Amino acid sequence: MAKISSSLEDQVINSLEEVIDPELGVDIVNLGLIYHVSVVDQKCTLSMTLTTMGCPVGNLLADSIRQAVIAVEGITACDIKLVWEPAWDIGRMSRYAKVALGLHE
Repeated sequence: MAKISSSLEDQVINSLEEVIDPELGVDIVNLGLIYHVSVVDQKCTLSMTLTTMGCPVGNLLADSIRQAVIAVEGITACDIKLVWEPAWDIGRMSRYAKVALGLHE
């Protein structure tokens, strides 16, 4: 299997910035929910977490993520690996997300 250039992975991350967590109103990339993105042979595999176990919007987010990833030209499949290690905390959020949510450092 040939690994596709990282620019395709960058395009996936850019596309994922359009996926908004409906509870927090901030995209999943800036929330720090995406841990890893890899594209091999037109298939994207990504590792992500949720802000809490049992998050009620998990399935909605997964559907939105798949749509955003498949929208990237050159990608035909998306596999989402939900992980809990390392645990998510607000330290994973970007400055933008913290400001948007009224959290100050």
